[in-house]
Amino acid sequence: MCRTGSLRNQVEDFLFREAALLDEWRLDEWVDLFTDDARYVVPSTDLPEGDPARDLVFIDDDIVRLRARVARLNSRHSHRESPQSRTRRFVSNVRVDETGDGELRVAANVLVYRFRSGEGAPYVGAIEYILRRNGGDLRIAYRRAVLDLEDLAWHGAVSIIL
Repeated sequence: MCRTGSLRNQVEDFLFREAALLDEWRLDEWVDLFTDDARYVVPSTDLPEGDPARDLVFIDDDIVRLRARVARLNSRHSHRESPQSRTRRFVSNVRVDETGDGELRVAANVLVYRFRSGEGAPYVGAIEYILRRNGGDLRIAYRRAVLDLEDLAWHGAVSIIL
């Protein structure tokens, strides 16, 4: 794991900025954090170790599908998010591992509170990343959000982009 505090601070700052972009519904800026060959996966709650190559998952997006998802969520055609949910994300227990090839393997715990239509629901889980250095910035090459929930029955949907 990461031995330098400054790298951990840089990664934490990146994750906190990502969380703020999502909470502020600045999805166009959020999707710009991804690399052109990025992959974003959210496995189903009944198979958290699920592999999109062989298992049914909630989300398995490349950058094209991710941009289309953001465009739909920003449009009037996203009935699930009209009006938009209010969310607040908490990111903790950040772990960083340098791979030696300019990439960082990052894992963090996440708690997302979603408020919509007079109801609130917590989403608890972990997010795994592969981050790449791009000059002085970091970019997301891979993002996997694994929910600890047993099901989404009382939560509704993952349309808030965990």
